[in-house]
Amino acid sequence: MIKEFNVLIEKDSDGYFVASVPSLKGCHTQAKSLDELMQRIQEAIELCLEFENFY
Repeated sequence: MIKEFNVLIEKDSDGYFVASVPSLKGCHTQAKSLDELMQRIQEAIELCLEFENFY
C-alpha cells in the first residue's frame, strides 16, 4: 500500500535541512544535504508508522 504525506522542509541557521511530517507526531529528522534528508525522512516515516501500528 502506498501512502502519501506532506513533509515540511526548512533550513536552520547552521545550514542543516530539517524535515517534519505534521500528520505523524514526533516524525522529524535533519541532514546536511537534501538527498540525505529525503532518505532519512522516508526512514523516519516508516518507523513512525510501525510505532503507530504497534500501539
